[in-house]
Amino acid sequence: MSEQKKLDDAKASPILQKTKEVTNDSAIAMELPFTVVGAVVFAGALGYFLDKWLHTAPWLMLVIGGLGFAAGVREVIRRLPAK
Repeated sequence: MSEQKKLDDAKASPILQKTKEVTNDSAIAMELPFTVVGAVVFAGALGYFLDKWLHTAPWLMLVIGGLGFAAGVREVIRRLPAK
């Protein structure tokens, strides 16, 4: 069945192919900002609560928030399609 699907996709019109491509690119573009922001917010919150628990001022929030930002950027790069 998978072979038949590949053959059908190869025979599809160029307009249909372009529509699928644009739709996929739009979905990725809408998802990626949430990925970065979610990683930063989660890591910052974790750092904040660790700061409160360990009485270390804003240092853990800044360090762990920075690591969250790096992780978010890394995830965005990983999810981008190779073209």
